[in-house]
Amino acid sequence: MEQYKSEFIEFMVESDVLKFGEFTLKSGRKSPFFMNAGAYVTGSQLMRLGEYYARAIHEHYGEDFDVLFGPAYKGIPLAVAATIAFSRLYGKEIRYCSNRKEVKDHGDAGILLGSKIKDGDRVVIIEDVTTSGKSIEETFPIVKAQGDVTVLGLMVSLNRMEKGLGGEKSALDEIRENYGFDANAIVTMEEVVEHLYNRPCQGRVVINDEIKAAIDEYYKQYGCH
Repeated sequence: MEQYKSEFIEFMVESDVLKFGEFTLKSGRKSPFFMNAGAYVTGSQLMRLGEYYARAIHEHYGEDFDVLFGPAYKGIPLAVAATIAFSRLYGKEIRYCSNRKEVKDHGDAGILLGSKIKDGDRVVIIEDVTTSGKSIEETFPIVKAQGDVTVLGLMVSLNRMEKGLGGEKSALDEIRENYGFDANAIVTMEEVVEHLYNRPCQGRVVINDEIKAAIDEYYKQYGCH
């Protein structure tokens, strides 16, 4: 596992973003782990988060793209932080863009924040986590409506490795199949378990035998490989 991935896993635990226990997800599934990207709240956390995203985006998509699109609302700080980090780490200026939930009809009018997307732009979409893939159903048409643009792919922080809307393949695999672009994550849940199982993190073991058994049971029901 690349060093930035193992660092990111510990960073999620340290930031209280990735938790283990018993949680009811929006989908109704009872999950032994939960991720809340809204817990990244400080300047140093956002700076580090942007760097991890930038490294993963660079690894999967290189530098040959123009716009990083972060869907409202959680995608807005992600896009800003990653765009700043990309410039600092790789000396490459890419533009950030996000959408508004409500179209603005005065001043800087329209549905977009940040850079406008124009014909010929190559776009990478950035999100926090994709459980079912439903958010892309809303995001993809917004991006494509801006002109003759190419969506290179999606980058999320954690691949939960669960069945998507279709109930067979993972959400990221469904996105690849349905939309024709790549979809990747900084880390997968498999990598998280591999790195944290019975290993101290922040002075405690967050995935012990009991949690590991609960995760294994969860994936028997909802997992994809």
